[in-house]
Amino acid sequence: MRAVSSELLERFPEATDDARTHGESVLELDGLEKSYDGTSVIRELSLSVYDGELLTLLGPSGCGKTTTLRLIAGLERPDAGAVRIGEETVSGAGFTPPEDRDVGVVFQEFALFPHLTARENVAFGIDDWAEPERRRRVDELLELVGLADHDDKPPEELSGGQQQRIALARSLAPEPSLLLLDEPFSNLDVDTRVRMREEVREILKAAGVTAISVTHDQEEAMSISDRVAVMSDGRIEQVGTPEAVFQQPASRFVADFLGHASFVSGRLADGRVETPLGCVPFDRVDGLTEEYRGTEVDLMVRPDDVRAEATTTDPDGEIVHRRYLGPTVLYRVELESGDVVGCMHNHDDEVSLDDHVRVRLDADHDLAWFPTDRETPPDGTR
Repeated sequence: MRAVSSELLERFPEATDDARTHGESVLELDGLEKSYDGTSVIRELSLSVYDGELLTLLGPSGCGKTTTLRLIAGLERPDAGAVRIGEETVSGAGFTPPEDRDVGVVFQEFALFPHLTARENVAFGIDDWAEPERRRRVDELLELVGLADHDDKPPEELSGGQQQRIALARSLAPEPSLLLLDEPFSNLDVDTRVRMREEVREILKAAGVTAISVTHDQEEAMSISDRVAVMSDGRIEQVGTPEAVFQQPASRFVADFLGHASFVSGRLADGRVETPLGCVPFDRVDGLTEEYRGTEVDLMVRPDDVRAEATTTDPDGEIVHRRYLGPTVLYRVELESGDVVGCMHNHDDEVSLDDHVRVRLDADHDLAWFPTDRETPPDGTR
C-alpha cells in the first residue's frame, strides 16, 4: 500500500487533522509506535480528538485500531511517542496507569456484574462518592439511557441492547473526560445493532462526552461519527467527516475500503477526461484542472454511479458477476477496455449474468480521481 502523496494531501486536506478548525483538543496521539515480537503494529500514528466529538477508528481486522485504543486507555505501553489527555502526558516520558487516566471504556462483551442489579452496576465505579450524590448520578444516567424502570433487574433479565445501555451508563458515571468504545455493537443482532447505533450516539451527545469508537463496519462508522479515522497497516490513511472520506478519499485504500470502489482509466484532453464510458468534463472531476492535460488518471466510481443496460449492439462490456442483495442487485461489468466496474440496480431490473451491456455514468456528484497506478487491478481489489 502506498503512503498518501503530498499531491493528494493538497487535493484532500481532510486526509490530515487540522486543529485550527476543531477547537479544544481532549486527546493527542503523537508519533505512536508499538510492536509485538518484532512485528510493528502501530507506526508513527498521530491524531487529535476534540471536545464533544465522536471519532471512529475504522479499518480491517489487524490494522491496529484496537491496539490504538488500548494505548489510549493505558492497557498497553507505546514503544515510542506520546499520549496526552487534556494537559497531561499519560504515556511518553512517564506512564499513568489506566485507573488514573480519567478514561471510561465500554468493552464489546459489556462485562456487567451478573450478581448486581442494573442500578448497582451503574453505581459500581463511583462507590467512593457520597451516597446522595451517587444516587442522583445513577438516577440521572438511568433516565438518560431510558432504563429507569429496569433499575432493579439483573443483567440476565435485560435484552442485549439494554445491557449495552447499562454498560454505557456505568462508564459514564465517573464523568470521564474521554470514553472509549471497543466494537460496541458486535455482539448484537443486526436489527438491534442498527437501533443501538442511533441510541448510543444520542446518549453520548446528550451527555456531552468526547468518545472514540473502534469498528471494522463501514456503515456503523459512517452513521454514528462526527469524524472517521481510516486505518491500514498500523497507520492512519485519512481523517475527516464521513462525507469527506467517502466522497474524497485520499488514497486508493480508503476509496476501496469504503463502498465497493471501482477505477475507470482515463486520459485528460481539451477540458475533459476521455474514458471507456464516455467523456467527463473537468468540472465534474474533483480538483482536476488544465495543468494535468495529457495525464493518465483513474476515475473512482461507486456502484450507484453506474448503470448497465442489456444490449445486442455495440456493447461496452459483459456482466461477469451478479449478487442478489434483496432490495438491490450488485453487478460487476468487465468493459472492453479491461476495466471492471461495479454497478447497483433495483432488484427487479432485468439484467442477467453473462449479458452484454451498454454502460453509462449516472453520477450526480463530482468524481474523485487518482494518478494511474497499474499495480492496482482495474476493479480496485487489492
